Amino acid sequence: MVTQDQDLCKEKILQAAQIMHEEEIDLWLTLTRETAEHADPVHPFIIDSHVVWESAFLIHKSGKTIAIVGSLDAASIRNRGLYSDVHGYDQDIAPVLLTAISELDPKTIAINYSQSNNTADGLTLGLYLSLTKDYLKNTVYVERLTSAENLIAKLRGRKTNEEIRRIKTAIRETEDILRKVCGSLRIGCTEREVFEAIRRELVSRGHGDAWSAEGNPGVDIGQGSHQGHGGPGNRVASPGDVLHVDFGARVNGYSADLQRVWYFRDRGDTIPKDVKDAFTTVKDAIEAAAGILKPGVEGWVVDKAARDVLTSRGYPEFNHALGHQLGRMAHDGGSLLGPRWPRYGNRPYGVVEEGNVFTLELGIYTSRGYVSLEDDVVVTSSGCEFLSNPQDEIWLIGS
Repeated sequence: MVTQDQDLCKEKILQAAQIMHEEEIDLWLTLTRETAEHADPVHPFIIDSHVVWESAFLIHKSGKTIAIVGSLDAASIRNRGLYSDVHGYDQDIAPVLLTAISELDPKTIAINYSQSNNTADGLTLGLYLSLTKDYLKNTVYVERLTSAENLIAKLRGRKTNEEIRRIKTAIRETEDILRKVCGSLRIGCTEREVFEAIRRELVSRGHGDAWSAEGNPGVDIGQGSHQGHGGPGNRVASPGDVLHVDFGARVNGYSADLQRVWYFRDRGDTIPKDVKDAFTTVKDAIEAAAGILKPGVEGWVVDKAARDVLTSRGYPEFNHALGHQLGRMAHDGGSLLGPRWPRYGNRPYGVVEEGNVFTLELGIYTSRGYVSLEDDVVVTSSGCEFLSNPQDEIWLIGS
């Protein structure tokens, strides 16, 4: 029986061959070790099962596909129907791999390394040395190797209809968990209690994490609380505190990534002006960025639109990128809606494409806590569409 994951791999393999023509790549070679322990980030896009021995997956721009795997893996890979040729080996992958490459005789061979994109940097140094100093030794093909960075960025970035459907499902589940858990909170709860309540609901539904479990959700209450990717503290919610939550469920292999804010109100209390103003500014900045997010624009331009809203109102810039691509995990690689800082390499110069799914996120520190929002959007042919339901006002938690 063909599974949804097999169908998705077929779509992505076909998509890869199309992108290779754009990038002037003849052959894409993914070389990997045992995947249960150390899988290449691109592995789930090209095969829906693990391999035990060293393996090579070859996709040619013509659409021809070849898998070279250990003999004990060959039957399983062949039965999946994703590769037109499946070759099993017992003692040495090198001669089988060289024969396959020689028959295709590619002028360019893309392999999975990158200095800027972690999701395109799956080839280990050890395997690279094996490939260049052993498997392809004394052949012309060593000089024809190039980075698969752009190919992988486009492959991950151009979401298929099935990928977008799965992301939407993850977003709906994330929103529902936040609504259910945080709607029942009261003054006096701690950051850890909020964290544990959300995690119980996530686990009870059988979902996974969009990032590491110890920091999902990120929970901070009040002024001076830690914001970031670490675990929760034991800070107790008092009247007048802001609650900020950063959370993402992973459902059917795809993720959501949302941030929302609440205000702990005692009887007769009103939300302070600086908190209201910060919330309005954050919303306006996200809307400004969404207004120019469309195919063809470079990521840093979108990021700058949001920063300009903050600085024009006297707030400092946020110290991170406005948005990252979203997919199998919260940080899905590829182009970035970020500033032109050295830490981001060339990713902010990436051109936005139709089908990209981005987060839009930023926050402002106030006297009552961190006011930050994050929503998920998909790029359409003429702009972008919100996949999540944006928060229009600060939600209140009573005594």
